[in-house]
Amino acid sequence: MEDNQQQKDEQYMRKALAEAEAAFESGEIPIGAVVVCKDRIISRGHNLTETLCDVTAHAEMQAITSAAAYLGGKYLSDCTLYVTVEPCVMCAGAIGWAQVRRVVYGAADEKRGFTRYAPGALHPKAEVTSGVLEAECRKLMQDFFRDKR
Repeated sequence: MEDNQQQKDEQYMRKALAEAEAAFESGEIPIGAVVVCKDRIISRGHNLTETLCDVTAHAEMQAITSAAAYLGGKYLSDCTLYVTVEPCVMCAGAIGWAQVRRVVYGAADEKRGFTRYAPGALHPKAEVTSGVLEAECRKLMQDFFRDKR
């Protein structure tokens, strides 16, 4: 059972990485997200903060908004959010309000991640899995910022 879940987590994280790569190509910070409900991707998103001139246009926010519209309701309690980098406090709050059941992320964000500043922001029943395809997720971020400097 655990091996099967790990395979699914890696499969969906690869889809989130594809979103992050799209962000990278358009000059956005390369973070991608997908929302999965009943083994089906129902939304995708990547950072659009530069494109939309909106500091709240993070990958998670884009994916949550799209998933809620798809499901026709604000609660994502049967969903898993896959995101390439640990959510920030703002996104963790939105994830909590949306009642996302499970959050899976790749690379930790020691500077801005929710586990450092707001570890209780998620819904109390939410499960968190970290480190899925961590090296690939981290490398994409490092490549982006190395190119910027």
